[in-house]
Amino acid sequence: MQRIKVEERADWKTQAESLGFNFHTMYGAAYWDESACYRFSINQIENDIEDPTNEIEQMCFELVARAIQDEEMLHKLAIPEAFWDYVRSSWLKQEKNLYGRLDLSYDGSSPAKLLEYNADTPTSLYESSAFQWVWLEQAMEKSIIPAGCDQFNSIHESMVKALEQFGIEDQLHLTACRGSEEDEGTVRYIEECAVQAGLETNFIFLEDIGIDENGYFTDLDDKRIETLFKLYPWEWIMKDEFGLSLPKSELKIIEPAWRIILSNKGMLPLLWEMFSGHPNLLPAFFPNDPRVSEIEGGVVKKPLFSREGGNVEITEVDGSIIKADGPYGDQGSIIQALHPLPVFDGNHTVIGSWLVASNACGIGIREDDTAITRDTSRFLPHVILD
Repeated sequence: MQRIKVEERADWKTQAESLGFNFHTMYGAAYWDESACYRFSINQIENDIEDPTNEIEQMCFELVARAIQDEEMLHKLAIPEAFWDYVRSSWLKQEKNLYGRLDLSYDGSSPAKLLEYNADTPTSLYESSAFQWVWLEQAMEKSIIPAGCDQFNSIHESMVKALEQFGIEDQLHLTACRGSEEDEGTVRYIEECAVQAGLETNFIFLEDIGIDENGYFTDLDDKRIETLFKLYPWEWIMKDEFGLSLPKSELKIIEPAWRIILSNKGMLPLLWEMFSGHPNLLPAFFPNDPRVSEIEGGVVKKPLFSREGGNVEITEVDGSIIKADGPYGDQGSIIQALHPLPVFDGNHTVIGSWLVASNACGIGIREDDTAITRDTSRFLPHVILD
């Protein structure tokens, strides 16, 4: 694994905007960054990232199967009791999951370590899938990178195939909140995949969804919504007033309710409890567990529910503390052993390993100037070249 400086395509911003990738620059700084790329060997991809990703996914399924039957686990995960049966039912009915992203710390030689699982509302999908592949093809054409490079990236094809096999017979509605260009862009891309899968689609902002007198969710044409893809976290839904209407609404939701078990940082200590010592896991505990004191080295405090590094707190071996601000943490937290992100040319690098229909199918790489990956991180492309 290497970070290699490369030449940028002169017209990449124009191309990005023509393709609907309008969030290539955020907060006044570049988000998409092709001034460098990461190079992997095929063995690093297959043995160190792809295989562990698939193995972790199967371990997660074992965790969900146990958690839905264990009230103590559900309490630790801060899932509201009013939704326990709903979450349990979604798993027992085998409601399908579409996609997710494992965040891994990997330096090219040591085993990749799971930092968290974005199993409910993962973003960086479009840039990992379509735009990264466009870069690969054009970079080879322009001799920016050597001919014969490949990329671990079958995300788009996997998304289309998964949606074809989802069994959606009615119209697929898709939703995100107003005001987030990144969220809307992600959902619009998933809608594009759905159209390629032969589905009839209807995008609607979350704020425009209604509930009729029968308790069914409706769109702007007062048509009943049968199946809904939502880029809106389950923990927020369970706090919202309309969330209480879900169990009786017969609405099929992607991602299904059981995914709240895995998108929750509380899954990290539960997974460690079940698979202690696994080479791709880090020791993790709930704060009141006396075993926290047994963690060697630094630790990371993470809210059960947080995004973009919000309210993450790192305590280094020497006692120094790095914090990220945010609105999270009121529902509890976990303590995870510190496994610092590798640093390449001064950049702290995290690998997002994508799963579609629970199969590893690609990666996206983000860099940050600090040890905590925040919403100001940069996305860089990658290549496979032995």
